[in-house]
Amino acid sequence: MKYRPLKGTDRTISEVGFGVWTIGTTMWGVPANDFATGVRLLRRAFERGINFFDTADVYGDGKGETLLAQALAGQRDEIVIATKFGYDFYNHPGVQPGQRERPHRWTPAYIRSACEKSLQRLQTDRIDLYQLHNPRLDAIRNDDIFATLEELKQAGKILTYGTALGPALDARQIDEGLATITERQAHTQIIYNLLEQMLGEKILPVASRYPINVFVRVPHSSGLLEGAFDEQTAFDPNDHRHFRVTTDARRRAWLLDGLKKVEQLAFLTGATGRTLGQAAIQFILADPCIGSVLPNIYNEKQLAEFAAAPDTPPLTAAELARVADLVAHNFGLAA
Repeated sequence: MKYRPLKGTDRTISEVGFGVWTIGTTMWGVPANDFATGVRLLRRAFERGINFFDTADVYGDGKGETLLAQALAGQRDEIVIATKFGYDFYNHPGVQPGQRERPHRWTPAYIRSACEKSLQRLQTDRIDLYQLHNPRLDAIRNDDIFATLEELKQAGKILTYGTALGPALDARQIDEGLATITERQAHTQIIYNLLEQMLGEKILPVASRYPINVFVRVPHSSGLLEGAFDEQTAFDPNDHRHFRVTTDARRRAWLLDGLKKVEQLAFLTGATGRTLGQAAIQFILADPCIGSVLPNIYNEKQLAEFAAAPDTPPLTAAELARVADLVAHNFGLAA
């Protein structure tokens, strides 16, 4: 494992982090893991050098934070905890129909209360990175929110803060990410990968000029870049990818289009010593403003593969140029 600075703090973070949502929710199309399974996976991640764990208060209505505390409370000073706030799951519990978003609450009183409850569930006295969860532009430009975060920082309850943009990939997140960085000089978390570069193309060049990190989720394009899909792949009705597009025909088109693109990325694997999943992570790590990559990990095989990615050969300049050319021409496919 390799490590990078969490800018604005004295902490360093693993280049591959662990996104707790895969074991704290049921939205990845797998049965809800019991506590023992989740705890074991988190501990194995730590043993493999992962020290950056990204969760949210809303994951499993608090379960994600509780899991993390149970797994790694004894290693608190050796790990870096990121969590998120903003969704009022206290008054709107449970998964919403169609996995719709729950209402946001951004009042100073709610933020303080949410922070205290997260600290209790995490069994800690501080949160290393506290993130607005899927905020819109009006929240990012709300001075009261960021004044409250500064108060929490001064009180030692959080070390630094930022935004985690979503839920699904959307062009509006370009403005949200740029506002986070340029107006708040805060960290941001985005969707970015070999197949979905809309946000990274606009945000990363700007981020490089500021003392912040960009964190990346969905580095494998919802599984396409893990090399595990084929034309027969179908998604469980509880799987978030089932809701990615609105009809079976569009889901099928997304899958087939993605598989055609993935075929053209084979040059990143094979003799290079990387799997496709590892190459996808190394592509993101090629940008120095990246803090950590957060692959979806829900079993030990994935954990072993993804945690080893930073130790595989970095993408060469020629490989990066070839990727850029493929993306610029939509992989030779019709738009």
